[in-house]
Amino acid sequence: MIDTTLVLVNNEWVPKERACISVYDHGFLYGDGIFESLRAYGGRIFRLQEHINRLHLGAKALAIKVPHSSAKLEELLYKSLEINNLKDAYIRLTLSRGPGELGLNPALCPEPTLVIMAHEFSGYPKELYRQGVSGSIVGVRRLAKEALDPAIKSQNFLNNILAKVEADRQGSFEGIMLNQAGYLTEGTVSNLFFVREGRLKTPSTSCGLLPGITRELVIELAGADDVVVDEGIFRPKELLEAEEAFLTNSGLEVMPLVEVNCQLIGNGSPGALTRRLHKLYREAAREK
Repeated sequence: MIDTTLVLVNNEWVPKERACISVYDHGFLYGDGIFESLRAYGGRIFRLQEHINRLHLGAKALAIKVPHSSAKLEELLYKSLEINNLKDAYIRLTLSRGPGELGLNPALCPEPTLVIMAHEFSGYPKELYRQGVSGSIVGVRRLAKEALDPAIKSQNFLNNILAKVEADRQGSFEGIMLNQAGYLTEGTVSNLFFVREGRLKTPSTSCGLLPGITRELVIELAGADDVVVDEGIFRPKELLEAEEAFLTNSGLEVMPLVEVNCQLIGNGSPGALTRRLHKLYREAAREK
């Protein structure tokens, strides 16, 4: 079967196999750029404005010119669904420094590179939500906020990749990273939540983590459901002693975490609050 997927590269929609950038692009050479991962449900891109806002904040932090207005970006993102005849989809928007001569100086790159890719995606297998997934607290530490602000969703993902390699070697679905002081931060591609004594807990952004858009929504949903949410500083021991735990991002939604470091979380099954929050999340995602 021929793959007819079309990808936006700057101002042109091209077939997937011809979607190319320059080898001199500083995103390729140095990981100099930002990206956003979005979900579409039934043709509606979920939390779209929040993603666009974060893109602009990241671009400002890296001094990369966003080539379009927010309204135009929204139009292009929806065009990626329309042109590929998609309703339920994963969308990746990448904005790099652009092509330029070798060297780190941003001034070498006069124009950024914008790429939008959309692919059919209706979620992870249902059995993962019924059974839950495993995690490992890895030895690779999260970069200090003073070195690279984790609030910037950067193309330079090597810190997370090294943690993912370690988690894969341990046979875990996700790697859980600590900061330099040994406190919980987040997963390699996810935010972390756990439950103790009926209270929902998640590492504070002050610990050095990406304040995920799904994370933000889960906190909102929990509060509206009269669940007390503590954003704080937590040791790994507190996660290991939790009654339940879960991971969040746009793709995972609310994924039960039932085992960490080969130790069961609670009774080793998805917890009641985890299931409840996932139900509320799915309802929010499907709202028109």
